[in-house]
Amino acid sequence: MTTAIIVAAGKSERMGENLDKAFIALGPRPVVAWSLLAFQQCPDIDRIVLVVRKDQLIAAKGIVNMFGLSKVSQIIPGGSRRQDSVTRGIEAADPDTRFFVVHDGARPCVTSELISAAIASARKTGAGIAATRVTDTLKTADRGANINGTLDRANVWAVQTPQAFKADLLKRAYAALAKDKTDVTDDAAAVALLPDAPPLRLVEWNKPNIKITIVEDLSIAAALLRIHG
Repeated sequence: MTTAIIVAAGKSERMGENLDKAFIALGPRPVVAWSLLAFQQCPDIDRIVLVVRKDQLIAAKGIVNMFGLSKVSQIIPGGSRRQDSVTRGIEAADPDTRFFVVHDGARPCVTSELISAAIASARKTGAGIAATRVTDTLKTADRGANINGTLDRANVWAVQTPQAFKADLLKRAYAALAKDKTDVTDDAAAVALLPDAPPLRLVEWNKPNIKITIVEDLSIAAALLRIHG
């Protein structure tokens, strides 16, 4: 069984006015519904655990019912950090889960094709991390914003979600985080801390996979999804 954990419990601090970016309208449906529909339609996904803010549980149930998201087996409240929300998603998943796919609910442009590619990589190597090659010139700088170096962009990737893993790997990674009280920003970083972590394979994706972070991102996502106002 392959279970998706859709994480949509963030504070959305950069959106302003205490908005929850996952539940803002993006064309005909909320942002998180776009991601949920992609996972619903993906033949390689069996179950979906949706993790949201506690105050959005009722709204989330309404979305699941409205769009006929039959693969959503659990809707649960998240934690204060992303990693806490993922941990709760793991705990709520079916014990027969062999692979997990974690995705940020604020990435509405995800496709079933990308989800399947990440899962295929996880089945083969243990992990599949959506990523795109960096095309900008990247500089490092000191705290005063003075340039002190240039990175070789040939070796630099922008990591995204979905991120797929063998279930045992992800479970052990997050259990270790809780024990060591370590903070990470994504699932790949958590798994990489395991002493027996396998090579974490990137799944190159050249199509837009924007994450909604600020209000202006909504217009960009709408254009990418070809939503007409």
